[in-house]
Amino acid sequence: MNQSLDKMPLLDNTSLASLHAQPRSVRAMEAGDLQTVGRLFNKAFRNKVQEPGGDLLDYLDQVFLKPPGYSPELGSIVHENSKGQIDSALLAMPMAFDIGGRRIAARLLCAFMADGRSGLVGAAQLTRAIRLSQPDLCFSDNASPASADHWGAAGGMMLPIQSLEWQRIFRPSRAGLRELQTKLPSSRHLPLGPLLGGIDSLARRYFKAFTPPIPKGLVSQAASLDEFFAHSRKMTERFFIRPAWSRDDLAWLMETASLNRTLGNLQCRTIFDAKGETVGCYLFFGQQGGWAHVLNILCLEDREFDVVGQMFADLDANGYAAAHGMAQPFLMNALMRQRQMSFRHRGYFCMLTRHREVNEAAIRHDIFVGGLASESWSRLLTDFR
Repeated sequence: MNQSLDKMPLLDNTSLASLHAQPRSVRAMEAGDLQTVGRLFNKAFRNKVQEPGGDLLDYLDQVFLKPPGYSPELGSIVHENSKGQIDSALLAMPMAFDIGGRRIAARLLCAFMADGRSGLVGAAQLTRAIRLSQPDLCFSDNASPASADHWGAAGGMMLPIQSLEWQRIFRPSRAGLRELQTKLPSSRHLPLGPLLGGIDSLARRYFKAFTPPIPKGLVSQAASLDEFFAHSRKMTERFFIRPAWSRDDLAWLMETASLNRTLGNLQCRTIFDAKGETVGCYLFFGQQGGWAHVLNILCLEDREFDVVGQMFADLDANGYAAAHGMAQPFLMNALMRQRQMSFRHRGYFCMLTRHREVNEAAIRHDIFVGGLASESWSRLLTDFR
């Protein structure tokens, strides 16, 4: 979520000279900064100059100052200019990761914001501070082109597949309604439901590709937090880089993600084969009759086709118009076999690490990240308009 930097170029030589001439004041964000940071958020991401509301301040406090494993060294940072004013900020969350069997404290970098061109030097100082910290792992899953350039300047890398979003359409008219409502908000009040339902029924009758096939010998059912926790450990242990969630970590993430009512209700389902063995599960937000926002797809190795196929059959049977989620290398073959599937650029997935073996693992796709280990569930992307 870094679009506030979209029109901000990388520093040229003149800017670099100015940077070195400026007092260096990068520090950890504190509770007393939330009012200023919230105001900067409104200006940078909502294009409005106004004080942040209490709801936004409470959310910033909960997500960025009170997550499990928080410490000032792993949290958000701000830059103060020569007048002592915060002109740029980088919101970040600590997340436990396992890299090659070793637990480390990673950092998810979220909103990167600056106060127009006046905050350009501060933004560069924040980037420099991250690079000089020599992190075990820090990453962002939704960076803008300008922010991705900042990552590259800091020595980071971009992962192309994770920078894509997949979309699978079940009911084309209802799916298209989301685009209409995004571009024309007043259309949300139009009684289009019955008309679109009839169009979709005809489309599905004459174009069978909208209806996903139902895999044989598989069933699914709703799952609890404890079931998802157990599956997440078992089904991601094959990856060199993966989240190392404790139950408390996962409970906090799911509870906080559930606050995003704009995306619907947070749900989890497990998938069983004919022998009763659990072969996969998936976590998603769902709005009845609308879009399913898939956070995580987990599966045993070589069961990707079964799990992806059953997930789409479930979502279609439950009346969703479409589903979308973050692309993952291990799922690409199964996803691309689906009909009515498309991929689009969603934002750059960037990462920075001081460990060569972590870079090498990411290059060979030996990585599981995204979903709950991302900002895709954050209310900062959808609310506080």
